[in-house]
Amino acid sequence: MKKLLPLLFACLTCLVQSQHILPEEDRARVVDELLEERFREVLPRIMDDTGIDMWILISREYNEDPVLRTMLPATWLNARRRTILVFYRNKERDTTERLAVARYNIGKSILSAWDKEKEPDQWKRLMEIIQECKPEKIGLNYSQDHNIADGLDKTDFDAFMERLPAAYRKRVVSAEQLAVRWIETRTEREMVIFSQLVSITHNIIAEAFSEKVITPGVTTTTELEWWMRQKVTDLGLETWFHPTVDVQRTKEELVSHLYSFSGRPEDMVILPGDLLHCDFGITYLRLNTDCQELAYVLKPGEKEAPAFLRDALEDGNRVQDYLTQNMIAGRTGNEILAQSLAAAKKANLRPAIYTHPLGSYGHSAGTTIGMWDSQGGVMKDDGENYPLNPNTVYAIELNTTVYIPEWKRDIRVMLEEAGFFGENGFRYVNERQTELLLIPRVSEHLGN
Repeated sequence: MKKLLPLLFACLTCLVQSQHILPEEDRARVVDELLEERFREVLPRIMDDTGIDMWILISREYNEDPVLRTMLPATWLNARRRTILVFYRNKERDTTERLAVARYNIGKSILSAWDKEKEPDQWKRLMEIIQECKPEKIGLNYSQDHNIADGLDKTDFDAFMERLPAAYRKRVVSAEQLAVRWIETRTEREMVIFSQLVSITHNIIAEAFSEKVITPGVTTTTELEWWMRQKVTDLGLETWFHPTVDVQRTKEELVSHLYSFSGRPEDMVILPGDLLHCDFGITYLRLNTDCQELAYVLKPGEKEAPAFLRDALEDGNRVQDYLTQNMIAGRTGNEILAQSLAAAKKANLRPAIYTHPLGSYGHSAGTTIGMWDSQGGVMKDDGENYPLNPNTVYAIELNTTVYIPEWKRDIRVMLEEAGFFGENGFRYVNERQTELLLIPRVSEHLGN
């Protein structure tokens, strides 16, 4: 029995790990269940909130509207031919019809409402549905300010308006608010799954920033980036951007923030005493993560990172706190940005905040709180002037510049963690980094 215990433990460990990332068939089942739940619970509410009783989405194969793409079942990797979705909300009857003016049912959630043998003209059938439902407002996905809500191409827009009966043309409005609400809103079950995604992301970073992967004096930043990319592939996952790793050290001057993402030297050898930074995210079950964490490479004889680097990370956490304390429902991105920066600067910090929505897309639609190159806010009616809504997720992305006397230079503490804003306020989806990861020893780095 004693000989079987280690084997049993190993099997249980493998079982737990295998449950972390589902096989393809199970993923498809979960994706379709989540989608049906969103159609049932989210769609009617946001149509009522935005006052649009008919939402029409039109796409052609390989040129999909980014919103329509999130509505396709797991077995549909693309639209087919021209795919037209019609959602009609009758608030008085509390009904929401989900129709496809297409030759096929769109999975189990959207049923085909077009028999080509009876009516060969797809556009004519769409007009029949409109006249049968008599909507007050017809929402189409065009938008100047929200790129994800601007998925209707000109060809299909022109074709639609040309065939639309004159009595309905003044009822056509931009569906940008409805589209953004669809993309940004998360269900309770999605948030349970989101926590698992963030956990996987943290675990990959922790392994990358460890002696298992990094040999100081040998391993380069480029090799580490490709290791992370390969790890994602080996786990059967995807990433929505190529990972980046950069170094700050005592003999280097602080350069532009853009350096961390573009223009940094490749194949930089990682050395003892380096402060490492990564930007990394994964895609799984149609959700996305985006995470930046820091690690320190121990010098011979060191058992922990220098106090000045630990203090610098604490300053980064303080900026996070100033931001998240100002995330209040109804405030716009510009308002949250201005108040958060003012509070941090009053505390003698040197912050920059560029937090973006996260979820169906990595750089998703919703409340944008600053951009790294626009810390005064954006004066047009885009995501920064869009109000903060409950049940939404954000990449809490920011940095603070800290002068290090021991290095005689500034460093930049760059952090990014997934955060959820709900009815009870803000919380991190799965905690945040409060301690530096140590190489060659990996410390527990996640705290409240």
